[in-house]
Amino acid sequence: MLKQIRRALLLSAALVAPVMADTFVFTAIPDNDETKLRERFQSVADYLSEQLDVDVRYVPVKSYAAAVSAFRNNQVQLAWFGGLSGVQARALVPGSEAIAQGQEDTQFVTYFIAHESTGLEKSDDFPAAIADKTFTFGSKGSTSGRLMPEYYIREAFGEAPEDVFSRVGFSGNHSRTIRLVESGTYQVGAVNYSVWESELEAGKIDTDAVHVIWETPHYQDYQWTIRGDVNERFGDGFQARVQEALVNMDDPELLNKFPRSAFIPASNADYDSIRATAEKIGIID
Repeated sequence: MLKQIRRALLLSAALVAPVMADTFVFTAIPDNDETKLRERFQSVADYLSEQLDVDVRYVPVKSYAAAVSAFRNNQVQLAWFGGLSGVQARALVPGSEAIAQGQEDTQFVTYFIAHESTGLEKSDDFPAAIADKTFTFGSKGSTSGRLMPEYYIREAFGEAPEDVFSRVGFSGNHSRTIRLVESGTYQVGAVNYSVWESELEAGKIDTDAVHVIWETPHYQDYQWTIRGDVNERFGDGFQARVQEALVNMDDPELLNKFPRSAFIPASNADYDSIRATAEKIGIID
């Protein structure tokens, strides 16, 4: 009798217990220092959780490659990628789509910055005098910190960076690039303009030590990319709801953390030129 009662109680509990939805997990390329990233993306997690009515969690990663791997392995279903890392991730996960980008990401640029000891000044023309100096990129997987600056270096000199500069490094993120050039560890570097402007506004750059000497032409960059199987996991229309939540994000304080003025719809085709550039210089096949 006791076993029957216990069985009945367990069955009753199972019927009335709420069905727990999966946690929707996202990550972002580590293009800035970890404190800023955690502050920015925890706010995004809170916002998305409220808008989507599911548990949303942000998980940090240590590298651009780790962000791509987490997306490929379905450890995350959404990611804030750069142009190049987004192309790489979508190639590994058929059906995945770029769904939103910052208004500014349609017209992104890279700054070349130089230590004051180089004597280099800002110019509208590509700074050919950077040849033979020490140069640092950002991450090896960065669009603004590696792909596009390398493309223009190869276009200008007809050689790989290793043959142009006396020493080439990869800082890992844009904030570190600024610090390395500011300190004179590297004479010249390539940095995401948005990070530079943000740190400049915050008074974190010694402009007596480092300054901008050139900016690239415009290109497409950052975007939110989502796995193509989210509707199966979270319900019909979930992908569209995520896109709508991102595009409708209008809290100035939250947008300023990116910093972006707004998010707009994006598509995979927007990044065809990034793929073509990466193929041309041999970063991807």
